[in-house]
Amino acid sequence: MPSSSASKSIRLAALEKDAFESSIETFDPLNLAEENSLSTHNNRAAFIAVAAAFMTPLSANAAGPDWGVFEGRTGSLLHPIAMFSMAAMSVSTGLLGFQWRRQRTLGDEISSLKKTLPDLAGASSIAEALQNAESAETVDSAYIAKLRAAMPIESQINELQKERKDLASAGPRDKHFSQGAMLAFIGTAFAIEGPLNTYARAGKLFPGPHLYAGAGLVVLWALAASMVPAMQKGNDTARAVHIGANLAGIGLFAWQVTSGIPILLKVVELTKWP
Repeated sequence: MPSSSASKSIRLAALEKDAFESSIETFDPLNLAEENSLSTHNNRAAFIAVAAAFMTPLSANAAGPDWGVFEGRTGSLLHPIAMFSMAAMSVSTGLLGFQWRRQRTLGDEISSLKKTLPDLAGASSIAEALQNAESAETVDSAYIAKLRAAMPIESQINELQKERKDLASAGPRDKHFSQGAMLAFIGTAFAIEGPLNTYARAGKLFPGPHLYAGAGLVVLWALAASMVPAMQKGNDTARAVHIGANLAGIGLFAWQVTSGIPILLKVVELTKWP
């Protein structure tokens, strides 16, 4: 009997211990265990969403939005039309620049020619000096010969002065500056619009000669424009860099037109109006 009572006491003590530990584990008046479980679940869901976003191809995101008319043939043709116009404007702006350079350097050329003329003895022209020399009491044959030899030089000076006057009235300096600024702005804008339109239509870009030529062209425009302040101060090195950058830009434009025509034909084939 004593052993049976002891055994019953041991079992009762074990049951009380289990009940106490169970009550400790389940005691959670603030529901912290449930919140921790929910937080863990939310963290897992957020991680899965981020991972899925990074694993999603970028082309699917790019080609998804509907760009409307800018994704069709109308928007696709804006770039080639603008660039053909910019190519023509580049040539025109370059010609205006050389006209302004010609107008600016004509003064030095005229001054150099005037230094080769003989003394006109107060006359306004060689013809007047020659008339005075021939009607003088003492005729200087050598002086008259020099005056006659200088007549072609005077004619050349008159032609150069007339050319400078015509150039000044045409105003190539202001036209060159205005067209150059417009070329840099519109050209850069459509150099960016072209790749954006391609990305909107195809969901990716196509690196190649056409894209590289366009990028190089924008860099050359920026280089030419950056030389203007130094050019205005008479820096000949800056002037040479400006001219060289623009000539190289016209060359890149020719390359861009050559490489862009097949792309234009492909766009016309694959797009629809509008």
